[in-house]
Amino acid sequence: MKKTKLFLTITALTLAVLLLLSGCGKESNSSSGGAKAGQSANYASLSLDTSDMFTERDLETGYDESTATKITLSDTEPNAEITQAGTYIITGSATDGSITVTASDDDKVQLVLNGVTLTSKTSAALYVKSADKVFLTTAKGTNNILSNGGAFDASGDDNIDGAIFSKSDIVFNGEGTLTVKCSAAHGIVGKDDVKFTSGEYVIECEGHGVDANDSIRITNATLKITSGKDGLHSDNDEDASKGYVYIESGTLNINSDDDAVHAVTTLQIAGGTLNIKAAEGLEATVVIIDGGTISIEASDDGINAAKKFSGITPTVIINGGSIKIVMGQGDTDGIDSNGNIEINGGTVDITGNSSFDYDGTGIINGGTVTVNGKEITELPNQMAGGAPGGMRGNDKQNGMRGGAPGGSSDAITSATPDKNNPFPGKPDSDGSGFSEGQLPEAPGFKGGENGERPQKPDSDSGTEIAKKVKPPRSDSNGESEKTKPGKST
Repeated sequence: MKKTKLFLTITALTLAVLLLLSGCGKESNSSSGGAKAGQSANYASLSLDTSDMFTERDLETGYDESTATKITLSDTEPNAEITQAGTYIITGSATDGSITVTASDDDKVQLVLNGVTLTSKTSAALYVKSADKVFLTTAKGTNNILSNGGAFDASGDDNIDGAIFSKSDIVFNGEGTLTVKCSAAHGIVGKDDVKFTSGEYVIECEGHGVDANDSIRITNATLKITSGKDGLHSDNDEDASKGYVYIESGTLNINSDDDAVHAVTTLQIAGGTLNIKAAEGLEATVVIIDGGTISIEASDDGINAAKKFSGITPTVIINGGSIKIVMGQGDTDGIDSNGNIEINGGTVDITGNSSFDYDGTGIINGGTVTVNGKEITELPNQMAGGAPGGMRGNDKQNGMRGGAPGGSSDAITSATPDKNNPFPGKPDSDGSGFSEGQLPEAPGFKGGENGERPQKPDSDSGTEIAKKVKPPRSDSNGESEKTKPGKST
């Protein structure tokens, strides 16, 4: 009897240890936001290296006024040219002038805007032609304006098309406010990396709000963007480690006629607050949301993973955060993927005719997903067209629209609106609630290759803003941030 009790005791202890170890293993596998082992491996292969997105100097807002060079702009002296490393404090105003940086490729330049109002009638108000990196710092408590007067004259091979145009890495920081205006093209254009690490920015333009070649990175900054094309646009389509957008924190209010945030490779959101009103909310080949509070009102797709870069499977991964999507009527999808959708955590609340549309697999591993007021535990899949009853089952070949061969008029999933009240209604003008009725109408454009839509025409000529031809990237100085997606100096 004693031997039996001893055996049972040892067995119980062994099972307890095994269960404890098993539990530890599961916690380790879900460290990327609650994903199971298979999904966390998928996340690891697709997510950005965020360990070194911002350097200490990127985050600094201070400067030594005693050693800085002071520049005052005026209509009689409207231009300033910076040719070497250092700190430059700029004040004053000019109705037609520019600040130009032509430093060496290893020079770091800090420009402190201390109450500047500057317009270039036919070019960029700030043109960074050469430097290793430029820090554009707004002085505490100041309001600054950089704008283009409505036209861009040809300027050799540079193809300047933004009120701020930089061929080098540029960092926006400070404790003041910067307004950027451009009625002819884009607000801010960067041929390398563009970072916002503090300060407040108001961008109003006909083209993209911020157009970067390599990356857009945002932390602890406030951006209000009104744009005729994309709000944030990163478009390097030749290097898988570039062409991305990373949002760590901050507040973004974006009202755009096309995509609010567009990346060719990866769009990753770790935190922050995003309030979006656009044709399409978030678009990239891979969209990863780890946290943050995101509100999207869209007339096309709320979140779209489209095949924009060869060799990468379009994927939406949601690990955390609070996401609310309100869709317009018509052929619209709350979350659309040309590949896979994976929800591991957070809350997703979608109001609209079609909640999910994916060509690969769709899975809920965790979190809370609500469609038109009803919580769901399995992802529905909407057939193109978005008509009620047109849900697709797991068998895509046979999952025809309701009432068609292979389908049933009764096979309506939780994503289908109530027949007596198809749409809970559109937001009130102040965004505080909903009135009973229909959702916002979709605009008259939809389609194109890989989920793209025809671009918005210019209001004056009916033709598109000419697409930029990206010049080859200038030789780097060999620093790791030029070659690694998350590495900075």
